[in-house]
Formats: sequence, structure tokens, C-alpha cells
Amino acid sequence: MNVVSQMEELLSELKVKIVEVLNLVDVRPDDIDEEDRLVGGKLGIDSIDLLEMVMMLEKDYGITIDNKELGEKVFATLKTLAMHIERNSPVVSG
Repeated sequence: MNVVSQMEELLSELKVKIVEVLNLVDVRPDDIDEEDRLVGGKLGIDSIDLLEMVMMLEKDYGITIDNKELGEKVFATLKTLAMHIERNSPVVSG
């Protein structure tokens, strides 16, 4: 699988997981744009949701977000989240 299709697959997977983990009833995965802000954006993700996403990262991808500064960078957009997973996850080979 080439790098572009692997990133697209990861982005699609994350969209589904975000909708499911955060129980976003009025949002479909296709509604999430990879460049949109995650926290404080149109999805309405708050600090509780962020904790849910951190736990999902640890469980599904083996990644720990252990400080606020890293979290702000990683959760800036869906694309930054996917790039962080690709670079740091023992589960996803980048």
C-alpha cells in the first residue's frame, strides 16, 4: 500500500472512530474535514471529548498524549492527528 492511500485509510478510520467514540449523533464521518479544527471547531469537541479521544489513541494505536502542549498540536486537526499516529504508533507502520 502506498503512503497516500495509507494516510487516506487512516483519515477515514479516524473519522468513523471520532463519531463513534464521541457519540456524535448529528455528524457522519464524511462531515469531518481533515483540515477543520477538532477542539473548538464545528464538531463541538470539548475537554471531556478530548479525554475520550486520548483514551482511544492509547487503546487503538498505542500512543500516549502526556502533556497539554503535545495534545494541542496533535488534536489541532484530523490531519495532524493522523500524521502523529502514522509517525508514532507501533500499530500503524508509517
